[in-house]
Order: sequence, then structure tokens, then C-alpha cells
Amino acid sequence: MKHPDRQECERLLNEYKTPEHVKGHCRAVADMACTVAEELNKHGFDLDTELILAAGLLHDIARVEDRHWDVGAELMDKLGYHEEAKIIKVHMTYSPFSDINDVNETDLVCLGDRTVLEDEYVGLDKRIDYVINKAKKNGNPQAEPIILEKKKQTRGFISQIEDVIGMSLDDLMKGKE
Repeated sequence: MKHPDRQECERLLNEYKTPEHVKGHCRAVADMACTVAEELNKHGFDLDTELILAAGLLHDIARVEDRHWDVGAELMDKLGYHEEAKIIKVHMTYSPFSDINDVNETDLVCLGDRTVLEDEYVGLDKRIDYVINKAKKNGNPQAEPIILEKKKQTRGFISQIEDVIGMSLDDLMKGKE
């Protein structure tokens, strides 16, 4: 098996005692990223939706750990899921997104993580507002300009996707409800 399927990912999340609310977030990120990938694939792209599903489901497997992205990536590497590990390792700091002509699986998992709050697709604005407020609460107000720059980059990437699929991400995701 090249990538763990949904059932195996759920087993891993349970085995590593990932909290329920984090599992809900991972499911929503995976579902959002796969929805976008499937739509892009209808327009001539060739994205690996099995990799996107697995990396999305497992991206926060170690969320309760310090540097959870490193811990999760190391765990996936040990299990032989090297492509998933690469995505998990960069999901917190990924930048910049690829040009739409070079879009890849990492782009879509990271986009999912930047548009999903808890277990729900909320779009970029609401998710980034949450991240900024969380940084301020945690005594890190200097993070705001960095976060806003990543938001700007993400907005450009979303715009490219929307041009290809002929609809907004919000409309695409509403169709999934």
C-alpha cells in the first residue's frame, strides 16, 4: 500500500491518542483538500488524492506534542510513509504556494489547513482571524505581519484555483455540505 487509506489513518490517529477535536479537524482538512484536488483533476491536473487524503488526515497526529509537525513527520517516516512525512513536516510554515501550473499535494493539504477551523471549512478570512487572535492571546503579537503575508500569498493561490475551476472555493465547499 503506497499511502495509508482512511481506515488505516483513523487507526493511527487512535493508536497515537490524537484528541477527538483534533481528529475532527484532520478529517475536515483532508476532505477540503481532496474536494479541491478532485475538482482540479477534472480540469486536467493529476493530483494524487490518496496522498492528499492520508497527509490531511495525519497532519496533526502529534498535535499535543511540542513541534508537532516534526514529531508527526518523524512518526510517518518510521512507518514508511515518506511522502506524507514531507507534507506534515512543512504544513505549519509552508510558503509560498506553487503556481497553479505546478500545483502539488502539499499545496492542497496546506490550503485545507488554512481554511478549516476546528472541523469545519470556514474560508481563509475567518481561519486567519482565528490564528491572529490566538497568537495575540499567546503573547505573540509580532506574528501578525507574518500571518497576514501568508494570508496574502494564500489568497493569490486561491484566486488561481478559482480561475481554473470556474467557481469560488466557498461555492465548491457549499456543494459538499
